[in-house]
Amino acid sequence: MEERKMAWVPLESNPEVMTKLCHKLGVPTKWNIVDVYGLEPDLLAILTKPVLAMILLYPLSDQEKDRGLKEDSETRESSTVSPDVYFLKQFISNACGTIALIHSLANNAEKLELEDGFLKSFIEETKDLSPFERGDRLMQAGDIADTHKELAQEGQTEAPNENARVYHHFVAFIEKDGHIYELDGRRDGPINHGVSSPSTFLEDAARVCKEYMQRNPDEMGFTMVALTPD
Repeated sequence: MEERKMAWVPLESNPEVMTKLCHKLGVPTKWNIVDVYGLEPDLLAILTKPVLAMILLYPLSDQEKDRGLKEDSETRESSTVSPDVYFLKQFISNACGTIALIHSLANNAEKLELEDGFLKSFIEETKDLSPFERGDRLMQAGDIADTHKELAQEGQTEAPNENARVYHHFVAFIEKDGHIYELDGRRDGPINHGVSSPSTFLEDAARVCKEYMQRNPDEMGFTMVALTPD
């Protein structure tokens, strides 16, 4: 499976750019991607509720890669995952930002009331496929690829070459059927981080993000954004 070769221009962790991408994919304009300025209760309280998803950008160190492999092995043996979680495997280099958005939006499609468009069609066409088949379909989804490419050029920094090595990685957190899940296309499947609910999701996602930071206390390259209404 891993011999697939395709690369996109990396997406910047920029709420304005990510919001534009969501809207072009068919998300109603009442929903936006916004900065999460900190993980303490007073800073989380600033966010408009409900928060449907959180996306973390973090430094993908060798230590984190090794931890991911270990966690994948443990998850295969013991973790339960709701069949309602939409997850796709990442086969496209540098596509993790858009894949994190797709995970965030697809798992909240009913709440968002997605409009007819590229994303709604993609979700409908792939809802009964495996994560690997969904990843293959994304490689063939020229409309989504073109939209990603257009928005990847709009960040505040100059977009790197699509074949450039990127040190940071996006993952999404969503709540589904009473649990919080981490969705990372590099991984074998969703990671269940325990019991959650729509009312506690934001605090639960903050807890997992803090665990990432605590494992890498010398790193400064963490940013978080959230999917919220106007």
